[in-house]
Amino acid sequence: MTTVQKPDPQASAGPAPSGPGWPAAFQRAAALSRAAASPLSLAGLAGAMALALYSLFSWLQWQSFTIRSWDLGIFTQLAKAYANFQPPIVSLKGEGYNLLGDHFHPLLVVLGPIYKVFPHAFTLLVVQNVLFAVSVAVITHFAIKRLGRFTGVCIGIGYALSWGLQSAVDSQFHEIAFAVPLLALSLTALLDGRWRAAWIWAALLVFVKEDLGLTVLTIGLVMAFRVHTTAGLWLAAWGAGWFVLTTKVILPALNPGSQWAYESQLNIGGLLSDPLSFFYPDKVVTVLLLVAITAGLCLFSPLALIVLPTLAWRFLSELPVYWGQDWQYSAVLMPVVFAAAIDALSRRRVLDSARLRRLLGAGILLISVVLSSQYALGSLLDPSRHFPLTTVASSENALAAVPDGVTVETDISLMSYLVDRSEVYWIGNENPPPQYVLIDVSARPGLAPTAAAAEAQQRFPGTRYETVFADSRYQVARQK
Repeated sequence: MTTVQKPDPQASAGPAPSGPGWPAAFQRAAALSRAAASPLSLAGLAGAMALALYSLFSWLQWQSFTIRSWDLGIFTQLAKAYANFQPPIVSLKGEGYNLLGDHFHPLLVVLGPIYKVFPHAFTLLVVQNVLFAVSVAVITHFAIKRLGRFTGVCIGIGYALSWGLQSAVDSQFHEIAFAVPLLALSLTALLDGRWRAAWIWAALLVFVKEDLGLTVLTIGLVMAFRVHTTAGLWLAAWGAGWFVLTTKVILPALNPGSQWAYESQLNIGGLLSDPLSFFYPDKVVTVLLLVAITAGLCLFSPLALIVLPTLAWRFLSELPVYWGQDWQYSAVLMPVVFAAAIDALSRRRVLDSARLRRLLGAGILLISVVLSSQYALGSLLDPSRHFPLTTVASSENALAAVPDGVTVETDISLMSYLVDRSEVYWIGNENPPPQYVLIDVSARPGLAPTAAAAEAQQRFPGTRYETVFADSRYQVARQK
């Protein structure tokens, strides 16, 4: 059974001043002070600050036309389809492509009503930031309850600044945004002995992404080991069952290639033929940073085992992009290692000293702050350098050359700014002839102003295009 940690004596707010010697105004002020310092209030404040920080970064990124990949455009098309009560057909992936055949994420249907009210690609960035901020509040609240105000707040802020969340905010929207708060809610409920809540929150993860079924399997096994309950085994079976169902039945049925598109990336044979591949520098650094972000405390809790499925599929892949700390792939690991650290701090007798706990909490915060200089939020220290506005006018002029309600073929440069008002195709696919073509030519100096039109005519024989906008950065061509 879980050992309940006694509150930190120095974290107690103490009794309210009362009695005839204390005027009512002082008593009210003391009550307000205690309320402001309550675990719930402090957790809410930490979440609100995280939301403000993430959203500032997203806004600077958006207004400087800094687009990291095509994913924001893809998920905006999905939200747009759900908002109109349509299946998630995403033309950026290909003509008639059902995105549920790429990854299994039916929980994203909740984006539909949100996008209906706020029909803008930036809405998805705000949604992701809110979901991350909710997880910050959950982790902070639990840490304060277990470890006291000072240590809990330090760990909560350290979690908010963790490199996995920063990289995900930098990468813009992905479906894993929903997994992060679900993991935080499930694992804190598990540590709190609220088995039903832990079960329900974990069970929902299978509807966020297919590989999370294996994470649910591991959560169930940890639950069964920790409390010797069959509920954990049922949760493990739920996760394993959905993983098999999605990868062997649902995804192949909806995928144009009639297969799970990412199965080939699990190169178990390559690992067996080259076992040292698990020790490539990027992989080792990722593991070391997972340990370092909690000052090594996560290693002293069985919850740390929950990171293994995610690390396994990433490290088995031959694609180096999965191995390191960039992109969104490590976001789901952050609530796991921080919940494990809180568990270790509150259970280990050697850490029974309130002073030592506060020291370790401060150390976790310091590590996150130092690492922040190497990740996304560090760019906020010099926004003019990392979010230059030198190309804003060019981007706006190129977008103005494309009217609403047309079909557009484009690269990733401005696609996220077009998907709200046009049907957008990615230039790397085989697409039907679009009405407009918009391409970024900044990496091809000296290109003729008619290059975009000429290249479009080569891709779509028998269709004529004319240039309607051209400068040193963008070219826009229109079908005649």
